[in-house]
Amino acid sequence: MQHKQVMCALVLTALVGSGDLSISSAATPKKLTAANCRRAVVEGDVKAGESFTKEFAKGFEFRLEAIPSGWIVRVLPTGVPRGEHDVAELATPPYKSVTPLAVSTDFAFRAQDAVAWNPRRFGYAADAASARRLAQLYPAVLANDPKAAAEAASLALQQPQAELQILSAVLVPGTANQWRMAAAVASHLEMTPHDVVQGEQATPLGRLAELKFRVRLELPPGIEAAKGVEVERIPCAVKPTS
Repeated sequence: MQHKQVMCALVLTALVGSGDLSISSAATPKKLTAANCRRAVVEGDVKAGESFTKEFAKGFEFRLEAIPSGWIVRVLPTGVPRGEHDVAELATPPYKSVTPLAVSTDFAFRAQDAVAWNPRRFGYAADAASARRLAQLYPAVLANDPKAAAEAASLALQQPQAELQILSAVLVPGTANQWRMAAAVASHLEMTPHDVVQGEQATPLGRLAELKFRVRLELPPGIEAAKGVEVERIPCAVKPTS
């Protein structure tokens, strides 16, 4: 267990970089000056045990899916059976480890640490070929194959990027002592408006009770926003090539 916690801490350190909780500086694409790219903007709120689902583009839906420890971000193609992995999971390595997709008390995060990691950036595979290739690489990445991990990371960076911002939260703080992973985000808690549930018995990791959030998802060329969804014009990013 201690080894797993140390590995999680190292992963989170790589994700947050030098104080940037959205994405590591090494992975941030350079921006062009022309503001001719687009992203869909969706807002919502959830209570513990509830899920949120919204179609944000033709053929894609965003889901903040309830799990016992909080919520997990999903991006799913619409009109097709749900596969083993959603396209946000595939395009947001590392897998089965500390991830910006999990707004939860998993991986020894206390409730306040989950809220403090804000905003969070993730990707989603917007075409079938990329999703299929990432799914093929998935088992090898979990088996610590460095070649597969490098290819998956490169392909993931070529996918549309998204950002989840927690606008406000209601929580029961955890009482466990911080360790390296939690400390990396704890200082950012006051940047997110939040209320504390009164009168509930404290636990080591606490509990996430409510979230209000905004998610912005890049729209790849040829993909239109769903009807009624707000669209922002943004500078185009230079995507790395494989």
